[in-house]
Amino acid sequence: MSGAFRILVLCTGNSARSQVAEALIATLGAQRTAGRVTAASAGSRPAPRVNPGAIAVLATHGIPWGDRPPRHIDTVAAEPFDLVITVCDHARDACPILPGARATVHWGLPDPADATDPEAVRAAFAATYDALRARIEALLALPLETLPSAGLTARAAEIHRTLPLPIFT
Repeated sequence: MSGAFRILVLCTGNSARSQVAEALIATLGAQRTAGRVTAASAGSRPAPRVNPGAIAVLATHGIPWGDRPPRHIDTVAAEPFDLVITVCDHARDACPILPGARATVHWGLPDPADATDPEAVRAAFAATYDALRARIEALLALPLETLPSAGLTARAAEIHRTLPLPIFT
């Protein structure tokens, strides 16, 4: 959609953190009064399916997301994005430089998919959802369309630095 501020979220498997972030940006960005924000997500080694924990936590918050397959970075690499956010350390290190990206930032978050028992999985995805929502709400409150590239990167990095990381075991 032309005129929209476009954000790409990258993670290794594109099955957990990046999917939750994409869903939140798509939902909250569509409601933004300062200008529409759209989202996409991809991974350097996409999983076969979106993690059920991601689908469940989004459903808990009224966001249906079960029909979204993980995508490889190559499927979006040629598209122009205003901001690229990596949400895992491996994706930050493994993903190529995207020539169409105006700004990039790293929001390294622990992987909720590492949890094992059902209650730990639920808690890990809930904590990840909360951490991403706080970051995305702060990001969407910025004057995204008027920030220069360096300013956008700096402000997005500041958001991540000043908000707590999710904690789970």
